[in-house]
Amino acid sequence: MNKNKHYCPDCAGAQVNHAATYLSILIGAIIDPWTMWMSRMLPEASMEWMGPGMTKFFSLIHLGYITYEPTDKDSGRTRVLWEEAIKRGINMYEFHPLNIGADMFVSRYKGKMRFFDVLPRPKDADTRGLDWMDNKGKMKEHFLKAGIPVAKGKVVGSLREGLEVFRTLNKPVITKPNLGSRSRHTTTHIMTEEEFVIAYKKANQLSPWIMVEEELSGFVFRGVTIGKKFVAAIRREPEDVIGDGVHTIRGLVEIENKNPLRQGPIFHHLSMGSDEEKELKFWSHTWDTIPKMGEVVTLGQKTSRAVGGGITDVTDVMHPDNVSMLEKIAEVLNDPLIGVDFIMDDASVSWKDQPRAGVIECNSAPFIDLHHFPLVGKPRNVAGALWDIIYPESKPHQ
Repeated sequence: MNKNKHYCPDCAGAQVNHAATYLSILIGAIIDPWTMWMSRMLPEASMEWMGPGMTKFFSLIHLGYITYEPTDKDSGRTRVLWEEAIKRGINMYEFHPLNIGADMFVSRYKGKMRFFDVLPRPKDADTRGLDWMDNKGKMKEHFLKAGIPVAKGKVVGSLREGLEVFRTLNKPVITKPNLGSRSRHTTTHIMTEEEFVIAYKKANQLSPWIMVEEELSGFVFRGVTIGKKFVAAIRREPEDVIGDGVHTIRGLVEIENKNPLRQGPIFHHLSMGSDEEKELKFWSHTWDTIPKMGEVVTLGQKTSRAVGGGITDVTDVMHPDNVSMLEKIAEVLNDPLIGVDFIMDDASVSWKDQPRAGVIECNSAPFIDLHHFPLVGKPRNVAGALWDIIYPESKPHQ
């Protein structure tokens, strides 16, 4: 990866403009209550007939343009959705206002139409859960009341308040922007107040409000519910290697980097830089340590594929209690499409038997392509499951 002078290691493989992101969150906090009120006053059904006409009009006067097939500029999430639509005979196009990508789409199938942003939901969907689904602080409050496991902590708006919360939590602690995704400016393994101050300032670069919470134990898993039913789950691994009792950690990295799937464009090489050395030191390892057979050695905590993260499908081994937890979340949110990130050591073991397990965030527009292209395990057609509830008639005959 080419890292120019503006490259931010805390954004890693998901670079954003810090000032613009901070400002958008701040402005969003001011206008969101008004837009939510307006969405209640203006029925979503009205956009069904207004939206397509608006996209055609704006493209006609050159305030945007329309594409009728997926391109390399589209996200993997958009491409798997669109490619599945093509297989089913669903007509779909994307509108780019002011010549920028905005994930605005129109789809049609046998006279039925949907105008949607990022990913489609059924016309009769109750979208009130969207008001707080992506807000980590509000999510924590709602889930605590519902008996859904979450990490102890809270959202703070100042360093002073953050330090007060930090002192009450079991260590290690984690900090992250309250609104954000893809592990940007997230810091783990915080043990001291000095480390906390540095971590808080990093998160504060992207958001005025910071989540401070106890660090849960295990891997980050992503489960998806569609139509309030569990569909698929993956384990999102940070950079890691698995010991064989023979090779050093350095040797294991060199071997893994020869994996054909790690040559891009989806999965990438593991790194051996200062951040990885810091992670090894936290676990009392060095590059010359020889891990035991089957021992998992992490080289970082960010799970982004762009920085060496991996993905393993765990759909078939999910414990029934963990499936029930995901479906309960879907009921609490009352939403037909949710990506749930949760941490635990083993998805095949009930969360009830893993004291430091819990949900860390929910996503209203999950990257469903993660399930289509795992590094290890069986691909899952989540895009197909989503179209099944949007256009049930398009479901292929078995």
